[in-house]
Amino acid sequence: MKSLFSLSLASLLALGIIAAPALAAPVTLKMANVTSLSAKDAGVEFKKIAEEASGGTLTVELFPDNQLGDDRTAVESTVFGDIDITVSSTSPMATMFPDLFVFDAPFLFLSPDDAYSALDGAGGKQAFTSLEPKGLKGLAYWENGFRNLTNNKKEVHVPSELDNMKIRVMQNEIQLAAWKAFGANPTPMAFTELFTALQQGTVDGEENPLGIIDGNKFWEVQKFVSLTQHVYTPYIVVMNLDKFNSLDDTQKAAILKASVESTVYQRNRSQELEGEILKKIRDKGMTVTTLTPDQKAAWQQKIVDANLYDMVKAKMDHPEILDTLLAK
Repeated sequence: MKSLFSLSLASLLALGIIAAPALAAPVTLKMANVTSLSAKDAGVEFKKIAEEASGGTLTVELFPDNQLGDDRTAVESTVFGDIDITVSSTSPMATMFPDLFVFDAPFLFLSPDDAYSALDGAGGKQAFTSLEPKGLKGLAYWENGFRNLTNNKKEVHVPSELDNMKIRVMQNEIQLAAWKAFGANPTPMAFTELFTALQQGTVDGEENPLGIIDGNKFWEVQKFVSLTQHVYTPYIVVMNLDKFNSLDDTQKAAILKASVESTVYQRNRSQELEGEILKKIRDKGMTVTTLTPDQKAAWQQKIVDANLYDMVKAKMDHPEILDTLLAK
């Protein structure tokens, strides 16, 4: 009987009386990624999860180390559909997507967990939604890291200890205004000139993520690092919206699953690497100062008093996103 049933079923399928389950057409996705080790490792994780969860109908081709162009170029190519998925810092995207200026706001987040909670909540979703009219679907916020202060004079816990210290900053009006509000003497300078300027004492300090502080061997020319964590710049993982919408439901679910699970992986990897860097720079002789919550609040209050958040809002299409992120 079992053989007869199998034979009859095969006959009916052949005649088209019973339709065979439809399989999604295979899709290959190009994914552009950055140079950060934690992001590159997470890209491999994203690929593995998406391919497995799609039942093998998705293939993700990885292009790490900015092989397909710098962040801005890759994002533009994703809007046009030449690249399917891109990982980019939010900073070079802000001129194209003004709501991403929100991430220039100092002390928007006070800890990594604070950032994760806000980005995975209503504020992060609002920022993603603002990308869609311009052709991008936001998939995930990965960790690029907090910016921290280094200097060659003394430990710094609160803004009053800066005492007009010359701090190299980016040519960015929000950052210039912030460091003036903190009581420093902000000095815009090309990054390529910074090491020599620190070495010669042209400036007293600078501010950057720990990865850049370590990668550029600033421990050779700076004695102190304060974990001010004054600006949190995420990586944003985006996909061409039309491409996402063209996928079948299983493939869409696979992309979303990969986005969530690779984010957990990437953030953990980022924190692991930062811990290794902190140990290394201590071993190299830098004094590392960790701020208390009250000390961080003193920095944030300077931003509030100087109306810096209003300056950020003026650049945004949807300034309410900043309020949502601050409210958590």
